[in-house]
Amino acid sequence: MKLKLVLAYKGTNYNGFASQVGENINTIQQQVEKAVFDITQKSVTIVCSGRTDAGVHAQHQVCLADIDTNIPIDKLQLAINAKLPKDIVIKYLEQTSDDFHPRFNVKTKTYRYQILNAGVRDPFLMDYTYFYPYKLDLVAMKEASTYIVGTHDFKCFCASKTGAKTTTRTVYDINLYTDEDIIKIDISGNGFLYNMVRIIVGTLIEVGRGKIPPSEVERIIQSKNRKNAGPTAPALGLMMLNVEYV
Repeated sequence: MKLKLVLAYKGTNYNGFASQVGENINTIQQQVEKAVFDITQKSVTIVCSGRTDAGVHAQHQVCLADIDTNIPIDKLQLAINAKLPKDIVIKYLEQTSDDFHPRFNVKTKTYRYQILNAGVRDPFLMDYTYFYPYKLDLVAMKEASTYIVGTHDFKCFCASKTGAKTTTRTVYDINLYTDEDIIKIDISGNGFLYNMVRIIVGTLIEVGRGKIPPSEVERIIQSKNRKNAGPTAPALGLMMLNVEYV
């Protein structure tokens, strides 16, 4: 039975989503597959909409699993959740069609990055925000973001070890706004390169600090050179917010 799972998780204690070979490597995928096995006594492989790195969170991570069981779906969800760690949960579980694929059928992915732009760090937000104590110019950051929206070769915003066949992607929208001392950056697109969102955020922070003029972002993209962009922002401020399908 092919099932669509929507997961939410706090990525702080995990080495990313995808299973990895080695001792003491704890991932989201391994935890979910283990929980399914504990209930059904059958091995399963989870396929996700997009791998998240160590420390990255998800509010809406869509996965696919072929689970051989006679347990009703509503009871199966409860049973698996009971076996999962408290920082991982299956929000929705439903049967899906044979042609559904959580990655290949994606229309839009949305990520959110949160920056705590305050003079003092907040221990209650430390796992979900990047603490940045220096004042950022939100107006300049918004102006810079307009050069990122659209279809471009985003090689400058891609980590060097990417295995992508092409570095061209479409960014549909970037929305920057404040919630008290937190700057939230929501980025939607048809897909993202390895570390792309975090490098975009790192570049926007450089703009906000006055180190890069907003208009320079256009030249950075045209250069296709990773060295011209800003640093990679830390993982802890990033969350997979939503995934939409065609």
